[in-house]
Amino acid sequence: MNTHQTTLVSALCLAGLVLAARPAAAEEDARPNILFCFADDWGWPHAGAYGDKVVKTPTFDRLAKDGMLFEHAYISSPSCTPSRNAMLTGQQFYRLENGANLHSWLDVKHPNFVSLLREAGYETGSYRKAWGPGKWNEGGYEGNPCGEEASFTDFIAARDKSKPFCFWFGTSDPHRPFEPGAGKESGIPLDKIHVPAFFPDNDIIRGDIADYYYEVQRWDSDVKAAIELLDKEGLLENTIVVMTGDHGMPFPRCKGNLYDWGARVPLAIRWANGVKTPGRKVYDFVSLTDLAPTFLEAAGAKVPEQMTGNSLLSVLHSAECGRVDRQRDFMVFGRERHTPAQEIPSMVGYPSRAIRTDKWLLILNLEPDRWPAGVPENSSHPMGSFADCDNGPTKSSIQNDSDLKYYRLCFARRGAVELYDCEKDPAQVNNLAGDKAYKNTIDELRDRLTKYLKATGDPRFTAAPVKFDNYPYTAYYMKTRLEEYRKQQSAGGD
Repeated sequence: MNTHQTTLVSALCLAGLVLAARPAAAEEDARPNILFCFADDWGWPHAGAYGDKVVKTPTFDRLAKDGMLFEHAYISSPSCTPSRNAMLTGQQFYRLENGANLHSWLDVKHPNFVSLLREAGYETGSYRKAWGPGKWNEGGYEGNPCGEEASFTDFIAARDKSKPFCFWFGTSDPHRPFEPGAGKESGIPLDKIHVPAFFPDNDIIRGDIADYYYEVQRWDSDVKAAIELLDKEGLLENTIVVMTGDHGMPFPRCKGNLYDWGARVPLAIRWANGVKTPGRKVYDFVSLTDLAPTFLEAAGAKVPEQMTGNSLLSVLHSAECGRVDRQRDFMVFGRERHTPAQEIPSMVGYPSRAIRTDKWLLILNLEPDRWPAGVPENSSHPMGSFADCDNGPTKSSIQNDSDLKYYRLCFARRGAVELYDCEKDPAQVNNLAGDKAYKNTIDELRDRLTKYLKATGDPRFTAAPVKFDNYPYTAYYMKTRLEEYRKQQSAGGD
């Protein structure tokens, strides 16, 4: 079993931390509040606490210093709706039927932590982008599954002070579109930006990343204001503050992909009354599906058996850093349909599953004849070419670049199996799957991944019917696009 607990990390733990006893169970009236801060398209490693020297995230960094920083946090699926559905229910995305896809709904039969906390006596609310995109009424909800919508200021002013609260503090930052040039104009130094190895290094891409950073910084400032309000109201010490994002940044080979730049996210948790040894860096592999059972256990509420996530409470209460729970040495995630970006009128997605360990990333592309970022032309999606990747300067730059290396990495078809040595190849650009020397490694990882998927009820690895490609896509623009196509066909058009 691989771990990140090197001798140096262990020494730092022993030298810098004082062991603390696990706190006694709190009385019901002292149950912790929860402030869940969830960004849109903010991915790892874009925070100062992770070593990014350019983007300024003082709020996130302070939460990590006063609480805990998770070095290996992953989503269930790198797409807005399935990621949020999985986080809300504490279940892997592929267990949620239609909810495994973008622009879908979440059936009320899947327990969600916000509803369960409300039933347990919590005040609940949400602000800006929380659940979605999709149609919550189709799943049986009468309102936002994340709680009634209100500004955090209004929610705090109107709440029942005799009850603890859970508030989902959302945002649309740093989702595209960006304001062109905003990053550079704000003073972000383009020459200092790290350009990942799967992009060409030019001013267009540096400027695009700077614009992304600008929105990350705006998000960080919003969370700062929310925390300051908690502090002013005397609520901060007994509030679990979580700050993270729903998947990687909206760039090629990031959002919608199973590489680290798509599936790995920042995660810091502060809880003064629960994290007794702050400032720890934890290398346990954790999923955002672990947050739902964590919140419920901290509130003294029952965790439903359906949840595949595992509570992090023992990790929060621990005095250790590095690898705390030796069993948390891998993570599984995957994707189905992000956008219907294959050839019109097809509505299929690009199904893939992955397992990540300390050293390895294995990806199984279950339909390798399809295009991972969408077809180059004649797409079902009105965005056009490579519609599974958000439009922007970086995408256009790579499409127009004469160096096909980056085009192939970001847009071309991929093999059925991908294997990356994450220690030697952190950008995950050198696929080792074709090298016979790694056959045993692939077989072992595939076996471990398959066993997990079968045990957790993935329809693609059990006898259950596979319906992901057939579920409705609720965005209105898709209905319009298909209606126009059918009219063209009936009229004999192209």
